Amino acid sequence: MVLIGGTSHTGKSTVARAVADRLGFGCLSTDGLARHPGRPWPTPDWQVPPHVDEHYRSLTVDELTTHARAEPDTAGLVLEGSALWPASGVRLAVPHTAAVWLTADEGVLTARMHASCHYDRLPARDRLPVDRFLARTLRYRTMLLDSVARLRPDHIDTSTDRSPEDLVEAVPAAAEAQVGVGRTATRSS
Repeated sequence: MVLIGGTSHTGKSTVARAVADRLGFGCLSTDGLARHPGRPWPTPDWQVPPHVDEHYRSLTVDELTTHARAEPDTAGLVLEGSALWPASGVRLAVPHTAAVWLTADEGVLTARMHASCHYDRLPARDRLPVDRFLARTLRYRTMLLDSVARLRPDHIDTSTDRSPEDLVEAVPAAAEAQVGVGRTATRSS
């Protein structure tokens, strides 16, 4: 298993799919595992949010129980997502498991996110959710970099002009060199 963590817009999904294809592994995103938005009934101290109500009203039982998963006949699995945190990864003692975190510069993350949502074309009122998501991403980035500095797991900076092909080579190379989950004798940068 290869775990690829990092903030939004660092290239996790693109790299994970390419690494999985190269290795003949299945590929999953932690985003695809979150098909359950919460319980659709109120409690004395909680009201059902409209999106939760809509989720259960609009989907069939088949849609509610279907989620992304690796094909059972794949040789392994590449799991990517921002939910993969270095502190949890480096504590794993699972054989045949490697982990790498992708990082990027604040300016690069901002530019990538703005480009993906066509920020410059959004009306002012529609920019607030994007601004909040970006602020959340940048705070997550700071927390991730603090964790990387403290725990020193393998990480790859994707904000340079590295080609996707180079990143697809770098992730398996880092995974192959690891002596523990997320850790090699020499650290990636």
